[in-house]
Amino acid sequence: MVIEDTALEGVKIVTPHRFGDARGFFSEIWKRSDMAEHGLNYDFVQDNQSMSEQVGTVRGLHFQTPPHAQDKLVRCGRGALWDVAVDIRLGSPNFGRWFGVELSAENGKQLLVPKGFLHGFVTLQEETEILYKCSDYYAPECDRSVRFDDPDIGIDWGIDPSSAILSEKDASAPFLRDIQSPFRYEQSAQ
Repeated sequence: MVIEDTALEGVKIVTPHRFGDARGFFSEIWKRSDMAEHGLNYDFVQDNQSMSEQVGTVRGLHFQTPPHAQDKLVRCGRGALWDVAVDIRLGSPNFGRWFGVELSAENGKQLLVPKGFLHGFVTLQEETEILYKCSDYYAPECDRSVRFDDPDIGIDWGIDPSSAILSEKDASAPFLRDIQSPFRYEQSAQ
């Protein structure tokens, strides 16, 4: 497993090794002991799956507040997506900054998005399947969102924002400046 740091402290690109032959490949997509060797100790309790039929479908930017804040490990099972994390930890030198990476069934990359970050993605291919592990259960009372096209964040989604396919919730999400982040920056050794 290859684990890469990103420009946002705590956000990691995780690329499992693939062992292939004429039949295809085998890959261990999550192995607690490998992650622990890198100081990444997460206890995932829920696996989620979503499928987006059309290119340009945006889901996000989402997060859950404490006491049900979630760490996420996101991967693509079919198709391709542009996956994004945004730092919303108060006091962070990277507050409001984003990082994005293409996740695809072909490249096998995963994005580790810790608590204190918004998460969202846009689909790059039809019928894109997203699979992700969460460290806490879905709690509707803690579910929050921020506008995907917030100009203060300035994410380059690679699409015209006016053509994005959005849920009603995401289309009416507030701007980052209009929410109270419950997260505080604590410099870590990770």
